[in-house]
Amino acid sequence: MFELLTTEQMRQADALAVTAGVPSLELMENAGLAVADAVTAGFRSSRPVIVVAGPGNNGGDGFVAARILAARGCRVRLVLLAEPERLSGDAAEMARRFDGPVARWSGEEFDSNSVVIDALFGAGLARAVDGDAADAIAAINRSGAHVVAVDLPSGIQGDTGAAMGAAVRAAQTVTFFRRKPGHLLLPGRIHCGRITLADIGIPSSVLATIGPNLSVNDPAGWGRNFPIPQAAGHKYSRGHAVVLSGEFPSTGAARLAARAALRSGAGLVTIASPKSALAVNAAGTIAVMVREAEGAVGLAELLADPRFNAVVMGPGGGVGPEMRAKIRVAATGDRALVLDADALTSFGENPNELFTILANQNLSTAVLTPHTGEFDKLFSYLEKTPSVNEKLEMALAASHETGSIVVLKGPDTVVAAPDGRATIAENAPPYLATAGTGDVLAGIIGGLRAQRMPAFEAASAAVWLHGEAANIIGPGLIAEDLSEALPSIYRRLFSTLAPR
Repeated sequence: MFELLTTEQMRQADALAVTAGVPSLELMENAGLAVADAVTAGFRSSRPVIVVAGPGNNGGDGFVAARILAARGCRVRLVLLAEPERLSGDAAEMARRFDGPVARWSGEEFDSNSVVIDALFGAGLARAVDGDAADAIAAINRSGAHVVAVDLPSGIQGDTGAAMGAAVRAAQTVTFFRRKPGHLLLPGRIHCGRITLADIGIPSSVLATIGPNLSVNDPAGWGRNFPIPQAAGHKYSRGHAVVLSGEFPSTGAARLAARAALRSGAGLVTIASPKSALAVNAAGTIAVMVREAEGAVGLAELLADPRFNAVVMGPGGGVGPEMRAKIRVAATGDRALVLDADALTSFGENPNELFTILANQNLSTAVLTPHTGEFDKLFSYLEKTPSVNEKLEMALAASHETGSIVVLKGPDTVVAAPDGRATIAENAPPYLATAGTGDVLAGIIGGLRAQRMPAFEAASAAVWLHGEAANIIGPGLIAEDLSEALPSIYRRLFSTLAPR
């Protein structure tokens, strides 16, 4: 269940389920049951439960959960932040079926020993939370109670993960059918706590009609394209990646990227080095080859060999006109191009120059790997478009603008494609926030592209591998560790991917 649905697509899924014969009241009953099950699975029935309900369908789910928990012997108190007459449709029917007392919100504090079910707002929140709702959310957060959120913590926007003024901090979130982008994008992911995905009776066949183009970054989405070594293969069939090095002494980043490209499966990897750095690059590598490539002319001479089918540029490569000239050279052939760090910063004053280069008709789809600061320099003008103001939207807009795959890095890295597809990472630990890890990521992408893995899938796979490697290393991680964790991940990955 790696697909992600926007809030509008989730509404469509509900409607298609009803059209297929599943009553909407049954969907709400199943949602409330899933929430009740989550509460009783984790706590004794003696622990009091407070359901804080809003006027919409999220509140209806809360009424169902309250009724089921009361029937199971729990001490349930239901607090409604709306006039009862504001309830309508299925929510009004579920309120009618609940025969316990319904209290109006009066500004009281919540018991720290209780379980609070947050059923205030759903994922489609479109405005900032204020008034009594904001006060209630603040009281929930102050209480220290164990909070179980229905669908999404109230105040978190389902498509962006943004906190809309005030937002509940939940220990657990129970959501339905498929997750939404807001479950993965920050700060939403932090507010969600542990996420439980419940089946409420929506048939998976509705996905064929909806056609979701967003997904959790997971092997289920890109595994069929992952390069698995074949018995008849050899090093030349697995591609030859080139990593551009900067001048001495800025060479470590290129070596990190080159080793990552080799570990990720490229048959051969060469560091294209200026003369001043030849000795240090040669001394610092064993399986990775080193070739002199002085300036743009030297790089052109090296890349005249068509066997070099992927080029990684930027890690420690230097910022300025020489880097721009080298990128123009690398972009002239039909080869995979990965642009990171200095390669992107070099165009910060004139992004259109880069976009023109990327529009080269002979260039295989390039992959750009900016962190937030680099992204802002290249795509600051996107902020002038009011609808493009969140991470997922901005990555997709930048990808469409450049015709390239954009990897907008962070704890919730987004990989976006020009055709509107995107993946969101959820496996990156905080240990990755250290020098050189981005260089390793660029190298992994380059290694997968050298093996002719499609650009979007290669970038998504590399981000996932990067996170998995960091989880294996754990606290104390330094960039050099990441490549050495890849063999064990590959062994596990190869055993799960279907043979081809």
